[in-house]
Amino acid sequence: MPREADELTIDELARVVGMTVRNVRAYAARGLLSPPRLIGRTGYYGTEHVEQLSLVRDLLAEGLTLAAVERVLAADSRSASLALAMLRTLRDPWRPEAEEEIDPIALAARAGVVPDVRLVGQLVEGGIVRVLPDGKLRLLQPDLIDAGQRVIALGVPPEAVLAAQSQVTEHAKAVAKIFVDLIATTVWRDFVEQGMPPSEWERMRDTVAALVPIATQALLATFRAAMRDQVDEVVPKAFAPQGEGPRANSRIKE
Repeated sequence: MPREADELTIDELARVVGMTVRNVRAYAARGLLSPPRLIGRTGYYGTEHVEQLSLVRDLLAEGLTLAAVERVLAADSRSASLALAMLRTLRDPWRPEAEEEIDPIALAARAGVVPDVRLVGQLVEGGIVRVLPDGKLRLLQPDLIDAGQRVIALGVPPEAVLAAQSQVTEHAKAVAKIFVDLIATTVWRDFVEQGMPPSEWERMRDTVAALVPIATQALLATFRAAMRDQVDEVVPKAFAPQGEGPRANSRIKE
């Protein structure tokens, strides 16, 4: 029986999906890949195998563990595709802009500061940039770099900007965890305990999609209120004579 025109050997299959042959064999051993068509001792793979491995690859790339991928695929391919769509719905709005590569001197010039390896080290430590083998920098969060440069242009020292960003990052992680846990410990937990029925995947995807604008709206509203309170507290002190602070303002009110 001759080989079909669109059939692939395991080496060709691995190249098509961007995996190693070793990984393809491992996934096949775990039941994540249908058996190939055998001609003698050689296995040949078709379009369905490419789709199966592409789905496994994409689910892993979205952060699922191999055990989680197995559980999702245990239902059917439609459920797995819906799971992938849900993951992307949740992640896509929060992905950073396209990464950018730039020379450290050019980055410093863009910010209007003198090149400083210590500042670069802080950016690396904060997960904002990565140093490449050729010495260039890969901006992992270009939008954050742009915001920092704008603050520096207002006269705030780079060290102060980086220190503030470190604190903001920690608080932002805590807030993000609150929102994610809100879904994970309620509607998502119920969905998993029900066995992740295929009929419910689309509803879960819509629920997750709705979280994005709601979380953004709630956080922005809370931030506005917090900023207003901080301004109300700080402005009187900033305009009070040295050493008097809020007491001077209280005497005026009296």
